[in-house]
Amino acid sequence: MRRSDNRMVLAVQFYLPIAEMPVSVLMLLGLGAAVGFISGVFGIGGGFLMTPVLIVMGIPPAVAVATQGAPIVASSTTSVLAALRRRAIDLRLGLVLVGGGLVGSALGVWFFAALRRAGQLDLFITLAYVTLFTVVGGLMLVEVLRGLWARRGGRAASVRLGREHPPYMGWPLRMRFPRSRLYASVIPILGLALFVGFAGAVLGIGGGFIMVPALLYLLRVPTGVVVGTSQFQILWTTLVALVLHAVQNQAVDIVLAVILIAGGVFGAQFGARAGRNLRADTFRLLLAVLVLAVDLRFILELTLRPAEPFSIVVAEGR
Repeated sequence: MRRSDNRMVLAVQFYLPIAEMPVSVLMLLGLGAAVGFISGVFGIGGGFLMTPVLIVMGIPPAVAVATQGAPIVASSTTSVLAALRRRAIDLRLGLVLVGGGLVGSALGVWFFAALRRAGQLDLFITLAYVTLFTVVGGLMLVEVLRGLWARRGGRAASVRLGREHPPYMGWPLRMRFPRSRLYASVIPILGLALFVGFAGAVLGIGGGFIMVPALLYLLRVPTGVVVGTSQFQILWTTLVALVLHAVQNQAVDIVLAVILIAGGVFGAQFGARAGRNLRADTFRLLLAVLVLAVDLRFILELTLRPAEPFSIVVAEGR
């Protein structure tokens, strides 16, 4: 009986060589499918959800952040190919974004390695997620509630005119982007791409939930090319970050990556269908609540007293 039970455990447990821990394959497949479903519903990359959930499950933060790049590359590749077929990418703008993003990714991997050597990586990742999710989730929730309140009072929510460009678009080094109908300085564009590439490399996120709103509201890029152009930048910057993490930090667990990709592809198909039936206001409200719920979990981790205040670990050799 005991031998049979052991075989059953082995059938659903798999050892992750880089994370150095056994995990349930069924649980990881279910997690990948759930995050893929959510990504399909909301049309965003699932890295900003998958990475913190992996950390909560006990995967070392360094491995969770580095490995999450593989599912992001897989999903971004399919998105970019689909956008190319629809001619929904501004390639000139995308190449500028890729240039800034590659610099940001390289800096992010270097910063990641420095924090890991100093023993502060786990704390930094937790604090960064709390800050990022509080700001993004709070702004999203305020916008949704404001729109609902305006409609309840019979007023239309205020809308910015797409052709009103802010002053920073007129800074030096201006360049024409005919596909996006822009004539703007590349300085803010490169700065945005550098930040997204840096955040993606350090936190294990694709950055679509930052890049898409920024392109829409800060750069006023037409809606039709925003998602495809964003995914084009995310694909190349995440791919470079993934390779650098594997070579420099040896933190990419290929077994974990394959399981997450398999589950994510399956869940995304159903999520895309479910997302078509959601109203826009319900869509935004659910996404805001989801982001704040993950944020709350990290806040509790920072504030609650741990069951074991002290732990002993083996330091890496130098």
